[in-house]
Order: sequence, then C-alpha cells, then structure tokens
Amino acid sequence: MMDRLDAMALMVAAVDEGSLAAAGRRHGRSPATVTRAVALLEELAGETLLLRSTRRLNLTPAGDRHVAIWRDVLGRLGEIKAAQSPGQLQGSIVLTAPELFGRLKVMPILESFLRREALVAARVLLVNRLVDLVGEGVDLAVRLASLPDSTMTAIKLGEVRTLVCASPDYLSRAGLPSSPHELRHHECIGLNAEGDGELWQFGQANDKGARVRSVRVPTRLSLSNAAAAIDAGLRGQGLIRARAYQVAEDIAAGRLVHVLSAFEPPADPASLVFHPDRGRRGPVRAFVDHAVPALRSELRRIAAIVSAS
Repeated sequence: MMDRLDAMALMVAAVDEGSLAAAGRRHGRSPATVTRAVALLEELAGETLLLRSTRRLNLTPAGDRHVAIWRDVLGRLGEIKAAQSPGQLQGSIVLTAPELFGRLKVMPILESFLRREALVAARVLLVNRLVDLVGEGVDLAVRLASLPDSTMTAIKLGEVRTLVCASPDYLSRAGLPSSPHELRHHECIGLNAEGDGELWQFGQANDKGARVRSVRVPTRLSLSNAAAAIDAGLRGQGLIRARAYQVAEDIAAGRLVHVLSAFEPPADPASLVFHPDRGRRGPVRAFVDHAVPALRSELRRIAAIVSAS
C-alpha cells in the first residue's frame, strides 16, 4: 500500500509540473504510480481533487484546499528533517518575482545563494501577476507595489522609481519635453496590447507627495514586453516609461536620458514577502538573510544612478 505522505508528494509534484508523467520523473516513479497516488488521495478525501485532460491538469476547489495543506505539511516535515541532519543546510525554496526584476536582480542573488548552499534546491516563478503564496505553494515573493494588509511578513527592500527616458538620438531630433502635456507631440512607446495610446502617471511639478495625475499619451509603437520596449527606446524610436532598475545602467552609460524628472510620480515600495512560519528557519530563513542586504544594496545603487542623472 502506498504511503500517504508519498502520495501527497507525488500529487503536489503533479500540480507543480503540470503532468503526471513529469511528476513521476521528478520522483523517479512511473506515471501509473502517480495516478494511483491521486486515486488514493481522492478516495481518502471522498471527492474529486484533480481534473485531467489530454492538455492539462486542473485542481477542483477541494483540490486547491487539500494541496495547500499538503504543501505546508511536506514543507514542515522537510524542515524537521533538515534540522535533524548535521552539516549543510538542506531543503528547497519556492520564489516568485516580477519577470524582468526577477531576471535582472533576483536571479543573480539566488544563484549565489545556491552556490553557497549546495544541498538546497529552488523553484522560481517569474510572472507579472500577483501570486497567492499559500495557494500556489510559494515561500517568498518580491513585490514592487504597496502591500495590502495580510498575515504575511514583509521586509522593505527600498523603493522603485518610474521614469520617462529617451535616447540622445531621439531627443536631438524631437526636442526635450518640458511637461507631461508636451508628450502628445512626441512619439511614445507603450505597453498596451490595444495599441491606441495609454495613461502615464505623473506627480505635480517638484511635489514629492502622493498626488498623482494621469496623462494620455499617443503610442505610435506599442509592445507587450517591457524589455522589447526599452530596446526600441534605445534605438531612438521614442520616449519610454520604465522602472528605474530596468534602465539605470543605460542612463549611467549615456544610452538613455532621464526626462521630466520634476514630474516623477511617487516611488513604489519594494518588499520581500513570506509566511512568518516559513521564514523562521531552514532554507527560507537563510535565503532571506542572504537576499535582503543584497537587494537593499542594489536598490540603493540604482537610486544613486537615477538621482545623479
């Protein structure tokens, strides 16, 4: 008879991997064994937990509830096992961050942590959406926005400014805008799937408070990807609106010029968020201790580059 904990681990892996076969490969088991694990758990629960089709797996509402509990149980058991094992830190972490910030700033820090902790594994979700930490089995999240009230622990890392920039070549042709309203006479690069203009937020001139106003700007070129929009700005296609971390190196090198700084909107807080229980010990705690000072230092460096521009 299959062990219940083993079945739980296979079920969670199936949800994470998106297929029964991939879950089997992760644990060195056959797809038939994973199927039996799902059947056992559904029998014990007395209801359907997983809907299977030829393309994908979908949890039922009951499955969502059960998998969230099993993730927590398996995580706690892993922490107990690691605590009982002398020597190196063991276990795993699941981390999420906005796609571009994660690629540029979080991944190098995570990789240095994994080089130091050879027995720790990591799973990373780089997505531009709000991830449900408990429901999706995620240990830590980097958030670049004001945080809602919650039971999660949040450590502030710094702030992220939103800038308007353009290449020196574009500005030499089109001139330097002196106010947000002048943008209607400029070529702007948008991140709007509809491609018919978008709202850019600005503060009042030289006002560091929270007052924000939106200005509709024409977007002659509109893309679905921030990195591609920045590349177009670098090639002189127009003005771009970007987060400071996305363009700081280009500003420092003179490839982009920061404009309309007097009308910059309030910066967004950057935070590392995690469940208080998971953040007390084990690999999650070790990663928090490793990542927080490194991310704070990087955000201070970026702020200094932008302030000097």
